[in-house]
Amino acid sequence: MSEGHRLGRAELHRILETHGLSPSKALGQNFVADPNTVERIARLAGVGAGDDVLEIGAGLGSLTLALAATGANVTAIEVDRYLIPVLREIVPGTVTIIEGDALELDLNQILIADHRYTLVANLPYNVATPLVMSLLEQVPAVTRMIVMVQREVAERLAASPGSRTFAGVTARRSYFATARVVGHVSAEVFIPKPRVASSLVEITRRPTPAVDPAVAPYADIAALIRAGFLTRRKMLRRSLAGVISEEGFAYAGIASTQRAETIEIEAWGRLAEWKRSQPNTPTPN
Repeated sequence: MSEGHRLGRAELHRILETHGLSPSKALGQNFVADPNTVERIARLAGVGAGDDVLEIGAGLGSLTLALAATGANVTAIEVDRYLIPVLREIVPGTVTIIEGDALELDLNQILIADHRYTLVANLPYNVATPLVMSLLEQVPAVTRMIVMVQREVAERLAASPGSRTFAGVTARRSYFATARVVGHVSAEVFIPKPRVASSLVEITRRPTPAVDPAVAPYADIAALIRAGFLTRRKMLRRSLAGVISEEGFAYAGIASTQRAETIEIEAWGRLAEWKRSQPNTPTPN
């Protein structure tokens, strides 16, 4: 098929029937069956000729076609081996197709060294959060993301400290990147129709982490965040009891009576910095 080809609902149903395929519940497959939606996502991604794009969960290629039509260099990853031959028939030969689980592949070996990639993807809801965090933590070549995820996940990723949706993953994301919800997607555009609402979230990697790694390594900060959010309704002096003292909270410029969801990433960094200066304090589980 040509780069300008568009896959609508009728054609996707025909492709599935012709190849004896059906969406896999185990893999969380919901194929986008609306050309206008995938073209909108491609526009939001702002990619064009010469840009490098990573797509995870290419499925039957609806979004892949829209991305290829921009002239971008698309690397598409798909875990479902039954879809790979169909995907190769649908998308143009300029697209690099890789079979595998993105959470298990060494993407630093797959992506071109010194290139900067934009992730554009309709992520399976059951792996969206670990995928996003894995890319932020381990794949610095991915500098920007436009991902379609469950609306609750999008709101959580983009939340601000003090909001009801702010979570441990939000705090960890904010170490690496900023995030904002940039749109919503109707359940009607999918095959099959999901039971949850979907949103598009833009994640932009910071030029440097929010906390200088020389001051406090990410692993130390992440350990404190996980401990703080383990019992998110508790005050920090309880959730971090035995790990951070009143002196430590004072050093970080926060009150021990605050809860984890109210703390900005810079303060988590100061807590980790203080803890490093206290060699006898235990490490959070």
